[in-house]
Amino acid sequence: MRCDLHVHTVHSGMCTIPLLRYVCRESYNPAGAVYERLKQLGMDLVTITDHDSIDAAEELRRRPDFFLSEEVTVTLPSGTELHVGVYDITDGDHVELQRRRNDFESLLAYLLHRRLFFSANHSFSSLTGRRTVEDFECIARHFPALETRNSLMLRAANRNAAQFAAWFDKAEIGGSDAHAMASVGRAWTLVRGARDKREYLEGLRGGCGRPRGQSGSAWKLTRDLLAIGGNMLRESPATLPLAPLVLLLPFVTLTNYFREAAFARRWFGRLASSTLQVPAIGSAEVAA
Repeated sequence: MRCDLHVHTVHSGMCTIPLLRYVCRESYNPAGAVYERLKQLGMDLVTITDHDSIDAAEELRRRPDFFLSEEVTVTLPSGTELHVGVYDITDGDHVELQRRRNDFESLLAYLLHRRLFFSANHSFSSLTGRRTVEDFECIARHFPALETRNSLMLRAANRNAAQFAAWFDKAEIGGSDAHAMASVGRAWTLVRGARDKREYLEGLRGGCGRPRGQSGSAWKLTRDLLAIGGNMLRESPATLPLAPLVLLLPFVTLTNYFREAAFARRWFGRLASSTLQVPAIGSAEVAA
C-alpha cells in the first residue's frame, strides 16, 4: 500500500514570512482536491498533515481510506523548533498535542502513552530555523522515525536524513510536503504486503516503510511559490500591489537552494565527525 505521509491543505494557516504572514496562506489546496489528486496518483490510503490543524478532516473523515494526521510544530528541549508528523490521531489527540507541543517531555509522554507513530520531518533543513547537536541527540534518542524522502527538500538533505536513520536504526517515511497542487503525491511511503490501514501503520512502526518518489529543487520551489502567489491574488485582490515581487522569486529560491545545501552539508559533517551522546540503539553511535 502507498500513502503520501506529508501533504498540506488550505487549513495549514498563514505563511511565516514577515510581511506576507498577514495576507498569504501556507497552502491554498482544497482538501477534497488533494484527496482526489492522491487517488489519481495511485495512493491506497490518504492522510493530511496540516500545520497544527485537523480542520481538513471535516471534509474527508467519512472516506474509508482516509486517516487523520497532523504536522505539529514542536519546541525541543534546546528551544529550537521541529516539525513532527503524528499519524492516525483522534480529535482528542489533536487537543493534547497542541496543548503540550511547547513542553517536549510532556508531549513525548503523551505520544508514548497513546502509542502514536511519529516522525522528525526535514531534520536536515533550516525550514524551522536553527539546529543544535542536542536536537539530533533528542531525535536519535526519542523518535521512532525520520522523514527521509521529501519532494521539496534537496536530495542531499534527504540523503543525510536516510543515513542518520540508518545510523540509529530508525523507521523511514516519505511524503510530498506539498503546499501547491503540482507537488501533491510526488513522494510517498510504500509498505509492501499491507492490506488495510491497520497493517500499513503496523508496517510503519515495524520499519517496513519504503520512501519513494522525488526530491526537491530550486525550480520546483519556484513553481510552487508562483502557484501560491497566484492563489493569494485570486483570494485577496487587495494584495495586487505585491505582484511585482514575483520577479524576485527566482533569486529567492536560488539563494534558498544554496543556504539549504550548506545547512545540510554542515550538519551532516558535524554529526559524522562526532559521537552523539545517546544510548546505543542498533548502530546508535555515529562513528568518528
